[in-house]
Amino acid sequence: MSDHDILSDAEREALSAVMLEPDLPPQRVLIVDDDKDARELLSEILGLDGIRCMTAASGESALKMIEEKPSIGLVITDLRMGHVDGLDLIRQVRESARAAMPIIIVSGDADVKDAIAAMHLSVVDFLLKPIDTAKLLGLVKHELGIEP
Repeated sequence: MSDHDILSDAEREALSAVMLEPDLPPQRVLIVDDDKDARELLSEILGLDGIRCMTAASGESALKMIEEKPSIGLVITDLRMGHVDGLDLIRQVRESARAAMPIIIVSGDADVKDAIAAMHLSVVDFLLKPIDTAKLLGLVKHELGIEP
């Protein structure tokens, strides 16, 4: 170590080891909606900003994907779906190993009771359709740690 070095040899080795580690998989967004057009539109909007998305047509398939794919870093879900609706999905995620995952609700059919229930489940936000895409993009980027 020379007199002008800021780092010790041990610090330099630790830094080199970190720099050589493979990149982590990209954080993906899972879009859950039983409406195919809504899923595809959200995926397209986020994709235009370079955000990688996956989609699920039901709460059941979303739960399976969340369990199997560690690259999912955020969920955007509708409320009104079949057997496992948006609130059920969120409750099950909150009781799983992925409990801290950020979740955004996007719904065209919600009441105050739903919004209160969602907030008790620690969702990031509750957006009503038609969606303010700029706000959604800002939330997604913030939650994934992507510079705005």
